[in-house]
Amino acid sequence: MRLHRNLVFTVIDSLLAIFNDGEYADKMVARALKKDKRWGSADRKFVAETIYEIVRWRRLYAEIAEVKDPINRDDAWRIFAVWAVLRGYKLPDWKYFENTPERRIKGRFDELTKTRKYRESIPDWMDELGVKELGEEKWTKELAAQNKQASVILRVNTLKTTRQKLYGILMDLDIETIMPEEYPDALILKERANVFMTDVFKQGFFEVQDASSQRVARLLDVQPGMRVVDTCAGAGGKTLHIASLMENKGQIIAMDIYESKQKQLKIRAKRNGAFNIEYRIIEGTKTIKKLHEKADRVLIDAPCSGLGVLKRNPDSKWKLRPEFVEEIKQVQEQVLQDYSKILKPGGKMVYATCSILPSENEHQIAKFLSSEAGKDFKLVEDHKILASESGFDGFYMALLQKN
Repeated sequence: MRLHRNLVFTVIDSLLAIFNDGEYADKMVARALKKDKRWGSADRKFVAETIYEIVRWRRLYAEIAEVKDPINRDDAWRIFAVWAVLRGYKLPDWKYFENTPERRIKGRFDELTKTRKYRESIPDWMDELGVKELGEEKWTKELAAQNKQASVILRVNTLKTTRQKLYGILMDLDIETIMPEEYPDALILKERANVFMTDVFKQGFFEVQDASSQRVARLLDVQPGMRVVDTCAGAGGKTLHIASLMENKGQIIAMDIYESKQKQLKIRAKRNGAFNIEYRIIEGTKTIKKLHEKADRVLIDAPCSGLGVLKRNPDSKWKLRPEFVEEIKQVQEQVLQDYSKILKPGGKMVYATCSILPSENEHQIAKFLSSEAGKDFKLVEDHKILASESGFDGFYMALLQKN
């Protein structure tokens, strides 16, 4: 296996932007892949996967390389050398790799991986929090699962096609997929492929959405003709799923505090052929009061720590702060109090997060049900999804009904 200078330089530049400038890994990978149109699929795969790999194992590699934050260019090269040695690459005769202690790297790896926080490459505070909330055994398994590469999972847009038809179309494009029985709208790619470049994606036949996330809209039990409010719609993955389940009949009100997210949702909705969506920016309590007791269904896809989706967003291990986790719990409590008022008597509401921490999930539901705002609600069912058990993202979702 040979290393190519232009590819490695792109990786180094991207890592420095992620580690030092607060850039998001997925944005930097997307930017990196546009750098040279002459790159083939193997080149693009190397750049994308290497960036994600080094971001994922940042603490372990930095510890082996004996570098500390902030990471300068020489440090980035030392970290890259550790990755290359551990991956079995023959280091080329470049000045950046002079005096690389290959035997010491392997020895340090064997020694450090005996300790979980190095082996799974996470900050001390996150390791302590996980143990406190889930216990040693469950947290250890969950961390190992969260450090595996995420599968590419499609959600079939049933407004335009069926799962069986899409399966056949993709097969004709040499993209093999699996149809999991328990996820009726999902197709799982057998091998990673750039599905966004296909005509069927541009025509809106599918979206990329994790299987766990696909369970949320189905739990909401929407029916054609209902009025549904998605209170934290974001870029709209779940909104679009709701639209397809409602067969474009009825009304979905997609709310968010960010106009930029709503612009993304509008573009996606047009591509999907979803035209029963109304867009509202949350400008304060007035926006919410106008909807009091007006909705048959309410989805609260609450802001959270994201500790269930580390395999998808490995850089959040380094961007997340303990104080943010505490602050977001206050936000979760508040949105449950405020947005639950939108639901009609007899209606159903789902509270969901992509976190695996009980303090963000079942504890929030228990707190809500014991509050004045929650006294008319009952918990119908809830689901705690761990990556170590499902193979997909970690998620929590609770279905509540209003008397």
